[in-house]
Amino acid sequence: MFDLRELSQDFERFEAGWKKRNQPALDKLVGELESDLTKRRKLIQSHEELLALRNRASQEIAVKKKAGQDAVEAIRAQKEVGDKIKTSDEELSRFQETFEAKIRSLPNVPHGDVPEGSSAEDNKEVGRWGTPGTFDFEPLSHEVFGEKRGWFHFEKAAQITGARFSISTGFAAKLERALIQFMLDLHTSQHGYIEVLPPLIANDKSLFGTGNLPKFKEDLFKLEGFEYYLIPTAEVPLSNLHREEILSVEELPKYYTAYTACFRSEAGASGKDLKGLIRQHQFNKVELVKIVHPDKSYEEHEKMRRDAEKILELLKIPYRTVLLCSGDMGFASAKTYDLEVWLPSQKSYREISSISNCEGFQARRMNSRFREKDGKIKFVHTLNGSGLAVGRTLIAILENFQNKDGSLSVPEVLRRYLGGMEKI
Repeated sequence: MFDLRELSQDFERFEAGWKKRNQPALDKLVGELESDLTKRRKLIQSHEELLALRNRASQEIAVKKKAGQDAVEAIRAQKEVGDKIKTSDEELSRFQETFEAKIRSLPNVPHGDVPEGSSAEDNKEVGRWGTPGTFDFEPLSHEVFGEKRGWFHFEKAAQITGARFSISTGFAAKLERALIQFMLDLHTSQHGYIEVLPPLIANDKSLFGTGNLPKFKEDLFKLEGFEYYLIPTAEVPLSNLHREEILSVEELPKYYTAYTACFRSEAGASGKDLKGLIRQHQFNKVELVKIVHPDKSYEEHEKMRRDAEKILELLKIPYRTVLLCSGDMGFASAKTYDLEVWLPSQKSYREISSISNCEGFQARRMNSRFREKDGKIKFVHTLNGSGLAVGRTLIAILENFQNKDGSLSVPEVLRRYLGGMEKI
């Protein structure tokens, strides 16, 4: 969230940042916020003045009683102040409840480097690697290619569970497992991340900490009868590893990676990517999370971007990197890069990873802090990214490595995970 003192003192900077997000509902909320901050300050000041008045009345009563003087009038005045304090406290509590709900609904402020825009059309391409291959045949979409080989079973998954679920068998299942192992091995052995095997269920406090609650409750799968939710990404448990903690500055940075299944209701995604594996309620992902010193967070952000890009380069999958515009960024992010892989069947690039710097936004919600050498306590900065979305990486391999005879070439870096297999 935000430092309310900083928000009050530098409101114009926050307001300008929020306006860059180009969200009419947000503009309306921000329009109310400045007067709310003024009202809050006056309510607190008035309440504190009443408390001080009651303290003085108590002291006066004590002095009069000690001197053997009549304290009836002073006691009456103290009671009147007490009644006013009760009314003031109730008014302040009602206001605070509404005010805090507003503050919780405000997104992070975009970093100065973020281009202004309202949709993906305004994102800025900042890099491209590899050249999309040419085919002397019409390449099949991943779902058609997989179904022809008997690897994907969408109808059976729908029968067992419902729409937007899938079943992979045979080589497709083995290839996805190989991708998970390859990604974890690279991130732990070369990029310095500690592997974590976290719960797939998180409580409401954890999801509030990362910004999923309360705003995006409809995107989550809730367990009936519990304040527990299936995780939408391993970002949630990994980022919360140091919730309500004060780390020493020597402990920073912290790098974590985890493979988990992820669960999303995809509310609002009706009609999008109905076929295949692109938009599923359950999918596999290898996540990257960093907890870092504020002075190092943008340096660490660039390194995390390279960690994710390296996976695609070793797999030899063409991709591009885009810097998201202010209107296309996530709620908790101050700056986000998306990696997009080339899909021949769609003749376009599609997202496979988002790498975000949330600065202190999540840390304030989680109360994750560190102590400087001079003893000052500050909020850490948190970063997260997909390293990578496993199912979408599988899609990219099926589409970019298929052959005219219906076979599939295996990327060289994966062969040791697949018994040396070069082609299937």
